[in-house]
Amino acid sequence: MNQIRAFVHDIKSVENLNIVSFDANYHALTMMSLDLAKGLKKGVEVILSAKATSVAIAKNISGDLSYSNQLKVTIKAINRGKLLTLLVLEFDGLLLESIITTASHQRMELKVNDEVVALIKSSDLSIQRIV
Repeated sequence: MNQIRAFVHDIKSVENLNIVSFDANYHALTMMSLDLAKGLKKGVEVILSAKATSVAIAKNISGDLSYSNQLKVTIKAINRGKLLTLLVLEFDGLLLESIITTASHQRMELKVNDEVVALIKSSDLSIQRIV
């Protein structure tokens, strides 16, 4: 499970839907949630999490994407299997993981030290705990 330390920047709520924005070392992240933990408010430090299977990879993209969370990362390691490939990514000194299909890895011609964008849907980001 990927973990990112962040601070709550803002919380917007309508009925039972919440959009929470975070500051992760000057990088904006957004989470969509139906439930919020007690004590969650602006300025609170949290540990965010996302499954490796929820981290998509983009290379040479142009134009707008609906993904709220777009992190510029560097591929540090590649563990290629027959069906799936694990990518170890560096984001601002933090290591994250992405699991993609080996077919995507080959099609994109991903290599160690490539700079790519890690994409995480706001519905796939969650608060693991309040610090």
